[in-house]
Amino acid sequence: MGALNVAASWVGTTALGPGRRSVVWVQGCPFHCAGCMSPDWIPDVPARSVKPAALAAELLADPGVEGLTFSGGEPMRQAAGLAELIRAARRIRDTTLVCFSGYTLRHLRTRPPTPGVPDLLDEVDVLIDGLYVAALDDGRGLRGSGNQRVHHLSGRLADCGYDFAGRDRSAEIAVDGREALLIGVPPPALLTVFDAAVDHVRQSSIGGRA
Repeated sequence: MGALNVAASWVGTTALGPGRRSVVWVQGCPFHCAGCMSPDWIPDVPARSVKPAALAAELLADPGVEGLTFSGGEPMRQAAGLAELIRAARRIRDTTLVCFSGYTLRHLRTRPPTPGVPDLLDEVDVLIDGLYVAALDDGRGLRGSGNQRVHHLSGRLADCGYDFAGRDRSAEIAVDGREALLIGVPPPALLTVFDAAVDHVRQSSIGGRA
């Protein structure tokens, strides 16, 4: 199996699904949704190259992690590698999988954009599908906007008590060296504040080097 092109990853969060999870954001997305919270991850350019088995071990290094979440970018553009990643993770530990996609489930099943899509769908417990539409962002749930749908493909998380569609949103800000990562589907006001803070730090850093 070839390497994944990963924009970012994080071990241990409660902001992107039930329980304690690790997250992978892949690089590259074909949709260019207006208001996307991760515009730097849209271009299809080389980022971090990592083999699925190595990434699985990294994501499950925290023994408290009980699930993975795939986002991006667009996960279905790297479906084969992500399918191998979750299979490798499940060889280490019983692990649930939440996956986001801008494609609808119907599109993925009838016109898969890459050959590995059926394999990845076979592994997904919860799929959150559909394009982000800023005008329909109601600030609720793990969906980015109200047009997106939550599909329980396996039933494993159907009775876990986590309200994917209607819960109060939460987000975490993780700092790793000089990099800051916003984890979760934030309320719109938080995203604005986060972007302003990052811009301020970048400008201060540029000024300090002059």
